[in-house]
Amino acid sequence: MKLLSAILHGLKVFVLFTGCTVLFYYGIMLVNEEYQNYNKYDEPKGAAIKVSAAGGTEGQSLMDRLILFYLNGE
Repeated sequence: MKLLSAILHGLKVFVLFTGCTVLFYYGIMLVNEEYQNYNKYDEPKGAAIKVSAAGGTEGQSLMDRLILFYLNGE
């Protein structure tokens, strides 16, 4: 009788674990499908401006850039 009770308890745990795993898997697949066609490289809409230009560090020494790095905390 104890063996049957232990088997049923193990079966309940297995079914619960499998159900939660399947639910989690399909939740992740739903999120993945939502962002699959999201193009993060589209041009921004509205009044967006470019913050910095590439190569805009001419005339700065390595020490100046390092001090700026530490001052900004980045």
